[in-house]
Amino acid sequence: MSKNNLSLPKGTRDFSPPVMAKRNYLFGVLRNAFERFGFLPIETPAMEQLSTLTGKYGEEGDQLLFKILNSGDFWSKVNPDSFDNNARKLSFQISEKALRYDLTVPFARFVVMNRNEISFPFRRYQMQPVWRADRPQKGRYREFYQCDADIIGSDSLLNEVDLIHLLDEVFSKLGLRVLIKINNRKVLMGLAEAAGISDRFTDWCTSLDKLDKIGFEGVAREMEEKALGAKAIEMVSLVMALNGLSGIDEDVIEEVKTKVALNSSLEKGFEELKNIFQSLAAFRLNLSKIEVDLTLARGLNYYTGCILEVKVNEPDYSFPGSISGGGRYDDLTGIFGWKGLSGVGISFGADRIYDVMEEMKLFPEGLDQAADVMIANFNDEMIPAALRLMHSLRSLSVSALLYPDAVKLQKQLTYANANHIRYVVLMGEEEFKEGKLILKDMQSGQQDLYTPEKLIHFFTNL
Repeated sequence: MSKNNLSLPKGTRDFSPPVMAKRNYLFGVLRNAFERFGFLPIETPAMEQLSTLTGKYGEEGDQLLFKILNSGDFWSKVNPDSFDNNARKLSFQISEKALRYDLTVPFARFVVMNRNEISFPFRRYQMQPVWRADRPQKGRYREFYQCDADIIGSDSLLNEVDLIHLLDEVFSKLGLRVLIKINNRKVLMGLAEAAGISDRFTDWCTSLDKLDKIGFEGVAREMEEKALGAKAIEMVSLVMALNGLSGIDEDVIEEVKTKVALNSSLEKGFEELKNIFQSLAAFRLNLSKIEVDLTLARGLNYYTGCILEVKVNEPDYSFPGSISGGGRYDDLTGIFGWKGLSGVGISFGADRIYDVMEEMKLFPEGLDQAADVMIANFNDEMIPAALRLMHSLRSLSVSALLYPDAVKLQKQLTYANANHIRYVVLMGEEEFKEGKLILKDMQSGQQDLYTPEKLIHFFTNL
């Protein structure tokens, strides 16, 4: 294959060592926070049964599943008359598996399959790639990482409060100011009931979820095309007028009551939002701001209660789309045969968070340093002593390497600079005979003599 033919599928990327160093820093912050909050790690396969994933994300989500062709001569088993030129029907005949779309549905499957080994409420975290056959654009990839934290087996709203606390902890550690938007699907269901479209709730939410992308006129046009009716569009105007609240109070409920008659879904949704804000008053958020956004819908079918979405909230920086989100699902495991097991979770969009941090220069300096120290290679006679020194440093958790070839010193120093290695040990023959080593600071250019013992002491006390 010629060099000109080398390419990657759109929406996928290679990651160089400097990029991986920053990504690993981000993953480390997330993992540390998950574990400090008492979440336990799991992993699930990259591929799932197609039947496991289909029907869990809405019609649009199903279209974004990456399906895997069956092995062997799959076409010989297909009856051309059985799918009537319907691609969806055909896909089930030639594809039994698909790449996972998110981590939540595989998690629900995992819980049901491992129910006898799990202690509930189960707090799990998971950090793995997912795949979506989406149109690549800024901040949107076909292969990307999700980093999820879920609590399943409890319907307490304290779990929502804990996850909001986790969001604030993570983004504060990363130095990123964010806006946490919160809503409740019960409120949206109550509005759909008031509009007489409760049987079209998913369609209404799917359109409402596009408000940020296509604006009110676009959403209204789509709702008209779906024949949802004028009342459904009126409800969009109502929730838009009530946005940006720092909490839910009686004034908000009274305002809603002037437009629609309260029903049990609305009352329950408002009650849950008030409960969450009352509990949040027990501690102060660090760099995060939280507000009610009654237009927040999150189009995925499985959400039933509180829903969250996180956006960048920096004064001189704007980023399209959310960088984290999640919500309450009361019966996700029901699709796998275990009814009524409530859960709530959030997902951090690691790739989007990375892009934001990179553009805002929020990553710490020195993450891409290959080693603390490099030992220069002068000749074969010095190699045994160099290997002993390298082993001694590594045994004390100092990252060290020996340049493999006895080439010109300038080439070795250039390598150290290129790999951001600050210190180089020079084992000159005359100095070594006296039991001394030269330590060169590549930043300042300063060179000092050390005994091997003092050199080891220097690095273990950096």
